[in-house]
Amino acid sequence: MVQTTNRFFDEVARLMNDAAGAAQGVRREFDTLFRSQAERVLREFDLVRREDFEAVKDMARAAREDGEALKSRVAALEAELAKLKGAGAAS
Repeated sequence: MVQTTNRFFDEVARLMNDAAGAAQGVRREFDTLFRSQAERVLREFDLVRREDFEAVKDMARAAREDGEALKSRVAALEAELAKLKGAGAAS
């Protein structure tokens, strides 16, 4: 009778082990399916990736700074031109 009980417990342990392995396989399959569905939905929304957004943001900041520098330079050149025109009219 002892041997029958041990065999029974061995079978139960083997079934539990197989069930745990199957559960892990199902979880991996679910994770893969979930990721692929999430990526598909994000592609359909036409969302921008964070790295791309940060790169464009940096480019826009640099362009804004260049624009401000050019605006200051044009203002200085216009002031110099007005000064030269004023000096030429006075002669």
